Amino acid sequence: MKKNTKLLIAASAASWLVPMSQALAGIDFNAGDWKMDISGNVNAFYVGTNCDSGANTAVVGGLACTGDNSAALRNGLLPAALVFTGTTRQDDLDINVTIGLYPGINSSAAAGVNGAGLPAALQTPGIDARQAFFTFGDASWGTVKLGRDIGLFAKDAILDDMTLLGVGTAGGNSAPGNTSLGRIGIGYIYTDWEPQILYTTPTFNGFSASGGIFQPLDAGDYTKHTSPQFQIGGNYTWGDPKSGDLVGKVWLDVVSQQAQLPGSATVLAGQKTSFTGTAVDGGVKLGIAGFEGVLYAYSGSGVGTTGLYILASDVLGNTRDSDGGYLQATYKISKVKFGVSYGISELKEASADASSSNLLKSNSSVVGGVYYSLSKNVTLVGEYINSKSKAFSGNSATENDYAIGGILFF
Repeated sequence: MKKNTKLLIAASAASWLVPMSQALAGIDFNAGDWKMDISGNVNAFYVGTNCDSGANTAVVGGLACTGDNSAALRNGLLPAALVFTGTTRQDDLDINVTIGLYPGINSSAAAGVNGAGLPAALQTPGIDARQAFFTFGDASWGTVKLGRDIGLFAKDAILDDMTLLGVGTAGGNSAPGNTSLGRIGIGYIYTDWEPQILYTTPTFNGFSASGGIFQPLDAGDYTKHTSPQFQIGGNYTWGDPKSGDLVGKVWLDVVSQQAQLPGSATVLAGQKTSFTGTAVDGGVKLGIAGFEGVLYAYSGSGVGTTGLYILASDVLGNTRDSDGGYLQATYKISKVKFGVSYGISELKEASADASSSNLLKSNSSVVGGVYYSLSKNVTLVGEYINSKSKAFSGNSATENDYAIGGILFF
């Protein structure tokens, strides 16, 4: 159960930096019947960004920057983190409680820690309290989770993204917030951290599954919810990384929810009062010797792009289809890992959208990265990223980023 509580921090570290046992070590101590663990990370990067400017660069929902070039000292795709976990065995149950606090190194503005930052004198960063949950269960029948934690849909996509330890597409580099974008919106929809009640099965010969109810999310003007969001997922893993033989993982997830216009809304002619947004994603990760590859894809209708249920429908509630994915290959030699990846997220027009609008058609990027394990806890990172956004009107914008920095896990 302890491994499940590290999630975005330790699971990613285990995949890309250090052996699982080291990544999950943390700082442990006993307090009565409880075993307590403190873990986290600190990271910082210098990021230089070159942006398109001038006419025909506006893209609604585009992630490539426009306007002035910029330089910043900032967090990467991961914010810093301090995660407190307690585990105990009571009445034949494994019980766990986790609270995760995620501060940034950049100052926050009125939009909060997940919005644009405020690089000005006498400012201060904020704390993103992403995790607050408890679990109970047993190896014989599974685990129940209650609280706020990472979702199922697209979770593996971000955990297996090599830019998780770096920067990827910078996003708001002139006024950096807590995190960059990585491949969020450029290969996968952000999994997000949501209130949930979730059940996970025991692992049977490498297979496990999870399913539960989640807090439904607003979708534009559709802010009324009379039923929860549903997410289910399953995965199968095989092989021992120490053996030198082929190891791998395959997974499949589904997310679905209904959103309705509130009773106070003015309904336009021909406008739907509700719509359902559903998407499915899946992927495969294979590794042998120093090589590792990831192939991921998603497809849905009424789920939008970049974040769940963002730009999910037109003004009349007709759902927009969306799809995307990424392909990634890495090779590790001793302490150095080289990686390259390509990803794209596409959005389709709905019936009330104008074909000549500046609505996003696609966000795509190519990333090259070098990740050097300075020690078992510290990794130095260098990345180059080329990102492009296109609109249905023919507008487009290109962004070029380079990032140098490092990350420490404990």
